[in-house]
Amino acid sequence: MAGSYGSSARGKDLLMSSDTVISVKNVSKMYQVYSKPRDRLLQMLFRGRRKYYREFWALHDVSLDVKRGETIGVLGRNGSGKSTLLQMISGTLTPSGGDIAIHGKITALLELGAGFNPEFSGRENVFLNASIFGMSRERIEQKFAEIAAFADIGEFIDQPVKTYSSGMYARLAFAVAISLDPEILVVDEILSVGDVFFQARCMRKLDEFRESGGTVFFVTHDTYSVERICTRAIVLDRGRKVFEGATADAVNIYYKMSRDDPALAPPAPPAVTACATTSSELVANYGASQLPTAEPIPVRRDHVVGDESAYIEDVYVLDEHGNTSLNYLVGDWMTIKLVVRFTADYPEIDFGVGIRDRSGTLIGGAHSFYTGEAIGPIRAGERHVLTARIKTELAPGEYLLIAGVARHDSLQSYQECYGLYDFCAICVTGNRKFWGAVRLPAEICQTESAPHLERKSLDGAPAPERELSGHPHE
Repeated sequence: MAGSYGSSARGKDLLMSSDTVISVKNVSKMYQVYSKPRDRLLQMLFRGRRKYYREFWALHDVSLDVKRGETIGVLGRNGSGKSTLLQMISGTLTPSGGDIAIHGKITALLELGAGFNPEFSGRENVFLNASIFGMSRERIEQKFAEIAAFADIGEFIDQPVKTYSSGMYARLAFAVAISLDPEILVVDEILSVGDVFFQARCMRKLDEFRESGGTVFFVTHDTYSVERICTRAIVLDRGRKVFEGATADAVNIYYKMSRDDPALAPPAPPAVTACATTSSELVANYGASQLPTAEPIPVRRDHVVGDESAYIEDVYVLDEHGNTSLNYLVGDWMTIKLVVRFTADYPEIDFGVGIRDRSGTLIGGAHSFYTGEAIGPIRAGERHVLTARIKTELAPGEYLLIAGVARHDSLQSYQECYGLYDFCAICVTGNRKFWGAVRLPAEICQTESAPHLERKSLDGAPAPERELSGHPHE
């Protein structure tokens, strides 16, 4: 598919070089929003002489150019105009203003199962979908084994797609789209519904597609994918482009916006060094001086475990200045205070605060069992303030906090008194200061040259000398 859309016929003039495959110039999209159904009829009758609608601008004056071989990620909160932009690039929506020019064969994955007939089997939909994009039946038959292997849905390939799970839909849709030999692949979020193995397979396929000169333009909330595969990223907010550039900078701005901070300045990250509470912080009265002056945070209790011999009444999440904060910069210290009421006696108890990523993996945290700082004795009816400090040494992103109180006999044997999972989210932003998702203790040791060491060949004889190229793997 090649062509232009918009308010003028300048399409190919927008492509300033043969390397530009997508050119978006000052594009806007306005929707007419009516309060009552009858207002639509009145608007038609009066033919624009009166206005019975309010204007909603999903996109406003957006411009960008995409070069051949680039992978562009589009970040933004819900309602920022991401999907609208992709639909206009794909040609399924017409801009209210501006121009879009496409140079190359484009394949779009805009909606889960779009283009599939729910009554047809997966096999029949493969042939139907591919033929719509102009692929001959002979070519589809040659490609079918490859498509089925990539989708990896087994015997379901011959079942009606209305029986498919969302993950199976995504597998088959992506397998068909990537097999059509597109020059430009436009993807709207659907890869997030697959399992981790399918997502990894898609990542490898997108790498191969890009290395062969293909262009990828996709919307996602998965910042890992943006940093992993994108060469550039743009950030949309309320229909406007607020950033275009390096992926790490785009991720930071996106997470800042997710905390509803209009300043768009960078916030903070989490890490895994900690200290547990001291005995001086144990208090028997709820209003004791150990409680901070800041307000406790709202706590989600969607996932609670334990025998209810303890109860976490309030949680305080504080920055280095003692203020309530859910935003941290990489390397900042975060203090978590738990106000816990006990309904049973214990000689001692342990408590911990952990950080999980969005997939539910425990990244790390602070736990008194591992530091040997158990708390006790505990009497029924007492309230205690338990404090943990965690250094936010994590890659920029959003993370979930968990907290719990337990009686440990060993690492494997313990009594869960009260566990609070994913009770709030924190946002980590700032410049990455380490390699990977979390800072690990590490050293780089510089070796000295050793010209006196004799190099040996496999048979033990001195090996012939050769000039080193300086490549790090030589």
